[in-house]
Amino acid sequence: MTEAVRRENMQYDVVIVGAGPSGLSAAIHLKQLAAQQQRDISVCVVDKGSEVGAHILSGAVIDPRTLSELIENWQEKNAPLSCPVKEDRLLFLTQKKAYRLPIAPSFNNHGNYIISLGVFCRWLAQQAEELGVEIYPGFAAVEILYHSDGSVRGIATGDMGLNRDGKPGANYQQGMELLAQQTIFAEGCRGSLTKTLLQQFELNRNCQNQTYGIGIKELWEIEPEKSKPGTVIHSIGWPLDQQTYGGSFLYHLNDNKVAVGFVIGLDYRNPYLSPFAEMQRYKTHPAIREILEGGRRIAYGARALNEGGLQSLPKLTFPGGVLVGDTAGFLNVPRIKGIHAAMKSGMLAAEAVIDVLSVDEINHGGNREAVSYSELFKNSWLYDELHKIRNMRPAFKWGLFVGLAYGALEEYLFRGKMPWTLRHHCADHASLRKAQDCKPIDYPKADGKLTFDRMSSVFLAGISHDESQPVHLQLQNPELAISVNYHDYASPEIRYCPAGVYEIVEQAGEVRLQINAQNCVHCKTCDIKDPTQNINWVCPEGGSGPNYAEM
Repeated sequence: MTEAVRRENMQYDVVIVGAGPSGLSAAIHLKQLAAQQQRDISVCVVDKGSEVGAHILSGAVIDPRTLSELIENWQEKNAPLSCPVKEDRLLFLTQKKAYRLPIAPSFNNHGNYIISLGVFCRWLAQQAEELGVEIYPGFAAVEILYHSDGSVRGIATGDMGLNRDGKPGANYQQGMELLAQQTIFAEGCRGSLTKTLLQQFELNRNCQNQTYGIGIKELWEIEPEKSKPGTVIHSIGWPLDQQTYGGSFLYHLNDNKVAVGFVIGLDYRNPYLSPFAEMQRYKTHPAIREILEGGRRIAYGARALNEGGLQSLPKLTFPGGVLVGDTAGFLNVPRIKGIHAAMKSGMLAAEAVIDVLSVDEINHGGNREAVSYSELFKNSWLYDELHKIRNMRPAFKWGLFVGLAYGALEEYLFRGKMPWTLRHHCADHASLRKAQDCKPIDYPKADGKLTFDRMSSVFLAGISHDESQPVHLQLQNPELAISVNYHDYASPEIRYCPAGVYEIVEQAGEVRLQINAQNCVHCKTCDIKDPTQNINWVCPEGGSGPNYAEM
């Protein structure tokens, strides 16, 4: 690199990519451990969202176990856990009826809280900053930097003010290099940098394929007489068929608000399926309609989530860095709980990372590997928790009722001590069948009161993308969008995207794929589900994307 284009750099002991629950927990615990050891270490957190929590989306019900380990007096510090779970319901839906099912012990939410994860992360960020952690939202980590020996040296943030052709515009500002002895990757599900790490260090060589789901969420303000704060309702069954994994959540928060959402496994087979439309159809069920009718939808968002579980976890460490949280896949799918797991992984990573920090600010020859992280995880309650439920999600590859029966055997008879580990289906992108072998799905038209179209939904996500910036959804081979996706799979991207980013348009008798990148909510579904793996999601300019206030 010539002197003229050399980027400025800043040096830290630890750089953390992502200000979610795992990254912030790692930052807090690093500072706690340093204080106990009477050491002074520098910790920096960068996040691509315009503010901490801007890109955070979850149901969310939190198990406070890890929070109590991380910050014992969280109640005194006014942590935003103000809505304890009071009632659990699990429903099996048919098109018109709702049948109440028994709650399995592992699914019980007694002692948990309904929260806004974005609000919670902003509170965690305050705790981190009070300990001396530097947090910089609005800066997208776009490149991994390496030492000559191949170890991770740090990251570079993206340039700002680029024109659509990638050339500097009038407001151009060059990105910076953030160098560290250890870099903690806490990017969330399907992290764009983590994808390259998996290849660079072959981290997923000894694990099963990761499998994913897409979660679509709306926040509603309902009529006061219908509000039941602390009530948690989950459902399975309708509107999905028995071969498609998924289900719903509806959480009653304080202030007459409910969080309602739908999760669908991205190993679904029918290219005509639309997760967004299934979510809208779900709300028309009588048991759900009666809660929402007369209310007002106030926010919308979508996000992919890891569903592979323990057998899909990659190797967690490599020279110079570690993976934590959803970027690795710490999610308890049967419990629909990931926050406590993400936070615990961040704490365990911090304990391993601090042990390999040298007294020198930067090791210019190369960085060490925090190998004890994997061992700490295997000796933790988190490993035990994930090991017990490792077979429940894979069992649904045989259909809804077999999956439920297998789950009951695991829960009540074997109590998580099955001697075998089930394998998942093939990778999610390979599960789609050809359009000619599937039946189109006739979805009802949105009524604008209970059900909505994509464009009115995207408006509620608070998206901000400068349309003049380079398109961050890149086709590696543009011809495949028509020759394969359109002709063989009826262009599934126009249905699996929850934000209307992809559109088939016709010009002069020719069809082409139009990418409306300004609509993107950063859910990463296209990067996962595209049948030819032709779509590559890269970070847009820092601060771009959705702005989830309370989601």
